[in-house]
Amino acid sequence: MKIYTPPPDKAITHRALMLAAVADGNTRVCGPSLCEDTLATAACLKKLGVSISASKNRLLVKGLGLGGLKKPRGPLNAGASGTTMRLLAGLLAGQDFDSTITGKGSLLKRPAARVAAPLVLMGAKIRMRGDRAPIHLSGSSLKGINHKLAVPSAQVKSAILLAGLYAAGPTSITERFQTRDHTERLLKHLNARISAAGLNIYLKPGRLKAKDICVPGDISSAAPFIAAACLLKGFKLTVKNVGLNPGRTGLIRILKAMGAKISVSRTHCAPEPAGNITVSSSPLNGIRIRPDEVPAMVDELPLLALSAARASGTTVINGIGELKHKESDRLRATLTLFKSLGLMAKADKDSLVIKGPQTIAGGRAVDTFNDHRIAMTAAVGALLASKPVKIRNPGCVKKSYPAFFKDFNKIFPRQ
Repeated sequence: MKIYTPPPDKAITHRALMLAAVADGNTRVCGPSLCEDTLATAACLKKLGVSISASKNRLLVKGLGLGGLKKPRGPLNAGASGTTMRLLAGLLAGQDFDSTITGKGSLLKRPAARVAAPLVLMGAKIRMRGDRAPIHLSGSSLKGINHKLAVPSAQVKSAILLAGLYAAGPTSITERFQTRDHTERLLKHLNARISAAGLNIYLKPGRLKAKDICVPGDISSAAPFIAAACLLKGFKLTVKNVGLNPGRTGLIRILKAMGAKISVSRTHCAPEPAGNITVSSSPLNGIRIRPDEVPAMVDELPLLALSAARASGTTVINGIGELKHKESDRLRATLTLFKSLGLMAKADKDSLVIKGPQTIAGGRAVDTFNDHRIAMTAAVGALLASKPVKIRNPGCVKKSYPAFFKDFNKIFPRQ
């Protein structure tokens, strides 16, 4: 049996840094993710006057309190990180100074109106280039709102909650489907006046109290290893110290429903659940997946599609529309990857249909579309292919997991 420990969770690290920056007192973020995306968040916060220092696998964030951020000199560069841009928009919407958030590459092509619209309803003054960044925010006073999320998005939800800390009066959010609740857990951990029941979240504005935050392993980074272990004959793998937030473990639940042999032992990593996952290779069967199941595995849908191609029977994934608004048009990228690997799938406006089992032929170069999730899925496909597969632009994984290929080849050495 192989043992694998994934890198720290970047989604939690983003949120921990931002909330620690506006808390009262100093926060130690233990075991943080250090990749292009999270470093972009840290750099933006430093331009806002926040002191962040590193030592012994932890970051010390000296909180400035809710009113302590400083007007930045020049635009804040989110790099290619959608989480950085969207959450910063919420954090800066209620400040008394002007700011601009920009980025690079595909981030400047991704829709920004979905996060701007609810912030404007709260009183934020925002200008954009149509539906795209840069996002220009003018100093403004906010009011709490009762908001129904039109699109299941944890990033939009988080932006509203961050803005709600500065609003006059409470803010409530109603979701269509449950999305990851990292922000809610961190807010509660830092003594925010927040409560949640089902799909409803309620936040009263108020100050945050600094506390140490533990970051578990990233379940999305571990997902390619889990999928490969399921599909590779005679293989067994234990994933250590990985986050088990219910809003992120959709791939585990679906693979188990398809017949995968997966067991979970739980520990804790305040404020998140964590533990170990043991995976044994097993035959899979096709199933039908509902739209409300998609938010908990939206980053892993390309991997699920690849797994479905190796399963017996037909898999139908409903509710895939959000795939078009990731680092790439991830639906088109997945279909192109399938074609390069010799696989077949059919897609319409909101569903993907895959009939299996299919043989992964390989023998061709595959394009990553500069998307780290597609590159990771391609690595699993290459592992299972009957002929060699060349992955173009594999370096795009540095966005979230710089050592991915080194770690993957160590666990799954080439024959």
